[in-house]
Amino acid sequence: MKLEAGQVAVVTGAASGIGLALAERFARDGLNVVLADVQDDALASAAEEVGANGVETLAVPTDVSDEAAVQALASAALERFGAVHVVCNNAGVASRADPWFGPLSAWDWVLGVNLWGVIHGTRTFLPILLGQGAGHIVNTASINGLMPGSGPLYDASKHAVVALTEDLFTFTRTYGIPVGVSVLCPGWVRTGIAEAERNWPHRLGDSPPAFQGSDVVIPLVRQALDHGMPPSEVADLVADAISDGRFWVLPHPEFVELAARRWRRIANGENPELEVDVPGMPPAAEIVARIRALLAMPSA
Repeated sequence: MKLEAGQVAVVTGAASGIGLALAERFARDGLNVVLADVQDDALASAAEEVGANGVETLAVPTDVSDEAAVQALASAALERFGAVHVVCNNAGVASRADPWFGPLSAWDWVLGVNLWGVIHGTRTFLPILLGQGAGHIVNTASINGLMPGSGPLYDASKHAVVALTEDLFTFTRTYGIPVGVSVLCPGWVRTGIAEAERNWPHRLGDSPPAFQGSDVVIPLVRQALDHGMPPSEVADLVADAISDGRFWVLPHPEFVELAARRWRRIANGENPELEVDVPGMPPAAEIVARIRALLAMPSA
């Protein structure tokens, strides 16, 4: 689908990071942009920044884990612009909570935003795009949707996003539905995902404590993010994929090779193992040793 001036893009998680970069890229292409996020103040600033490109913007505070809120987002977009052409289900969070022994609320939050947000966005906007006879959906997953490594909560949500998006792609192609579908699976990108719990929802009670070992892992993650790909470069790749009708958006080939190596192990029936050479991180054995030392655990 060719991106053209006057079209309308809806982007969730648009107040920062990849979402804001997507909104800015679409605006530079002349698209009007509907920005959605849970951070009201940052959302308003983002809309003003995007609008400086000479396009119209609409800021809609939206909790994507709430189906009614996403439906209200779609209604607001249609009321303002009359159509929607590109939908980026991009909002995402990560939790530091212990996935096995911590409160279930962390699972509720991460799956609510990362998975149900994509489900709600897809189910809400797909009929609109189909009715128009054209459009494109981009679902933001992660390289951790192709290989575990960031923790069970995040990995589970992103694996599910990849699977449902691939099914959506084959569905639209099989039945001749004129809606393009892409999945974005980035590695390290300069975003604030490590501080996502700033948006912890009050409805879930108190924010859960961080998992043991987070004092070792989180600083390493922040460092990797700080040296990651600029969000603007990711947005450019997404725009190219939309124009080319490509499903996979894989900004980090070095991570794709790790995912391929994992699948070769699967094909051989080998047991899972920690990747020892994840780009941007110390060797896995070193990280484990640091955590064991922090927790005064015996060496393996």
